[in-house]
This record gives sequence, structure tokens and C-alpha cells, in this order.
Amino acid sequence: MAEYNPRLAVYPGTFDPLTRGHMSLIFRGLRLFDNVIFAVADSTPKHTCFSWEERVEMARATFAGEPRIIVEGFHGLLMDYVEHRGAGAILRGLRAVSDFEYEFQMALMNRRLSREVQTVFLMTDYNWMYLSSTIVKEVALNGGNVKGLVSEPVLSKLTEKYRFMLNEEKGEPHS
Repeated sequence: MAEYNPRLAVYPGTFDPLTRGHMSLIFRGLRLFDNVIFAVADSTPKHTCFSWEERVEMARATFAGEPRIIVEGFHGLLMDYVEHRGAGAILRGLRAVSDFEYEFQMALMNRRLSREVQTVFLMTDYNWMYLSSTIVKEVALNGGNVKGLVSEPVLSKLTEKYRFMLNEEKGEPHS
């Protein structure tokens, strides 16, 4: 059995893309834990806009200079990754009651897989309750301004990605 560090948490997700809501949650998590691993999932049932490598790269750029935040990508089952890293907790955010049912189910399954690892839920800061990666992508795709909703590295990648996609749809040459 692995040695679990109760002061180390894993904050897992797809993060497609990483938003200010995610950032708020991880910084609040650092009030409870010595270090938080920002774990970008490779496998997901969701259709992602950004590749796994791009999502990891954006997170690393966003959290550069934050030594207590460790950005890593992971493959496979979350609990295998958490055990491998020796984390004592999984950090999860809840925006609304609608998030709770899914998160509760996942927490119970994770608890069944490892009784040593705790799931810690934090409510999203009220400033970001409406924010989701899906909304950010929709607004960006339709030419809306998402500045202030994502970090500068993410904004740059979103702008680049959607400018390219919109040019492709219009049949315009690449710039």
C-alpha cells in the first residue's frame, strides 16, 4: 500500500480550456493543502477543442511561477494516478446543485477504490458560478470577448485556435 500525503491534493479535470473558475478553486485549495497537483486528464468522454498536450501546456504557462501548483497530465483511472502520486485528497469544485449528483457519485466510487483518499468539495466563488469551459468555448467560437475569463496564455491559444477555425469555415487562406 502506498504512503499517502494528507497535505497533497489532486485537482483533476479535462480543463478544455482552463478558466478563472478553475484558477480560483486551485488557489483556494492551496489554503487547505501544501501542494495541489493540477492533473489534466487525457481520456475523456467529452469532445475536446484542445489536445491533451495543449491543455497541459496552457496550464503550465498559467501556473508558471507557482511552486505549490504542480501541473501534470495523466492517463487512465484517476485513482491509479492519485495512488501513484501519493496524494491524500482529490479536490473538486461545485458550481450548482446540478453538479452535486455527478460529483457525489464519482466521490463514492473513488472512495470504494481507495478508502485512504478523501474527496474535498469547494463551492465555486460566486464571481465564477456562471462560468464553464463550454461557455467560454461557445463565446470564443462566435467571436465574443472572453478576456478576464481565462488566463493570458489560454486567451492567446483560444484566439489562435478559433481564428484558424473561423478562417477554415469561410474558406479563407491561413494567416
